[in-house]
Amino acid sequence: MKALVYTQPLEMQLLERPYPELQPGEVIIKVAAAGICGSDMHAFHGHDPRRQPGLVLGHELSGVVVETAAPRLQVGQRVTVNPLITCGHCEFCRQGRDNLCANRTMIGMTRPGAFAEYMAIPAASVIPIPESLSLVHAAVTEPAATALHAINLSMRVLARPLPEVRTLIIGGGAVGLLAALLLRSYGCRRVSMAEVNPLRRDSARQHAGCETFNPLETTAEDNGFDYVIDAVGAKPTRNAALAAVKPGGVIMHIGLQDWASEIDMRKLTLAEVSLLGTYTYSMADMYATVQALEEGAFGDLAWVETRDLSEGPQAFNDLHEQRTASSKLVLLPQV
Repeated sequence: MKALVYTQPLEMQLLERPYPELQPGEVIIKVAAAGICGSDMHAFHGHDPRRQPGLVLGHELSGVVVETAAPRLQVGQRVTVNPLITCGHCEFCRQGRDNLCANRTMIGMTRPGAFAEYMAIPAASVIPIPESLSLVHAAVTEPAATALHAINLSMRVLARPLPEVRTLIIGGGAVGLLAALLLRSYGCRRVSMAEVNPLRRDSARQHAGCETFNPLETTAEDNGFDYVIDAVGAKPTRNAALAAVKPGGVIMHIGLQDWASEIDMRKLTLAEVSLLGTYTYSMADMYATVQALEEGAFGDLAWVETRDLSEGPQAFNDLHEQRTASSKLVLLPQV
């Protein structure tokens, strides 16, 4: 089968790979659509030691079951997947917080991912999708669930309901834009976005109605926002988030571009700011996101761009060079 393989930093190649073997309790999926994630780009840049050259990346996908060794799933079912493979028996899995599973592994990281014509995965990670949801839109479930999980965590801490909250999103990638769209559906009326790419600023204005600005040219208002989402996670964006948040406000830290940096602990403490971290999503979040996508909570997703899997190397280069307005490029292995 054809697969897009990460061969070395800044290089992806379309190669032949063996068809996956069906293992007990697993299914084989004919991949219909697979999105390129920021973490895939992180690996492409050679910055993720967990993802080594020779790996088939990709963990945002939809497809059709073609072989099954699990009675719950039938051949021909349309599905998406939770790319986290969890143990089901640790304390976090027992609590329903399976995203924190102590024994988790992940497709596109510890085993071959979705940038291929076929992929194997445990049936416990597979989520059926309704016929009314397109396979391309279903491939957006994973990043959309990341946004949903983060916003739902934030709502537990925010002092006021979302319609009353002034929000700043730092970063107009897929998670940032999906967060903006979901906030709109939750009734949040004032959403600003800081994004350096002018094409993505235009997209955020057009599709999510955001007030946008270039943070390299304009600084967000100090102490001006009740809620700040850092969808980048770099030292400058952390500092910008902390400067922009109001006393008593909430910062949701989603991105992880840099793994460590200093922040203004004095403001965090004296202004009683809540700084929250978030990691992916639970299985419940994934099911909720499929329903939200079907109901149109994330809009029409007209900004999602599709390309053939054979165009994968160019797609990665276009994202690297910021030559695309789309926050989400989806590869189609079965064109």
